[in-house]
Amino acid sequence: MARSRRKTPISSYTTSESEKADKAEAHRRIRREVGEVLHKDPGAELLPHERELSDPWDMGKDGKGRFDPVAFPKLMRK
Repeated sequence: MARSRRKTPISSYTTSESEKADKAEAHRRIRREVGEVLHKDPGAELLPHERELSDPWDMGKDGKGRFDPVAFPKLMRK
């Protein structure tokens, strides 16, 4: 894949390579809380929401943004 290039000039804001560990921890926390609620009340209609238990802005990357492909040609490589 020597000629592999990005099609759109969008990249993450930080140098973090991956949010894999952060996402795994967040999903583990969600599953645990939902399990506890359902264990206490099996007929519970209101379950905790993902945003109540984890904040995506606390993860390794703070989102994505556009960049100038002419000024930063290395970022266009995959």
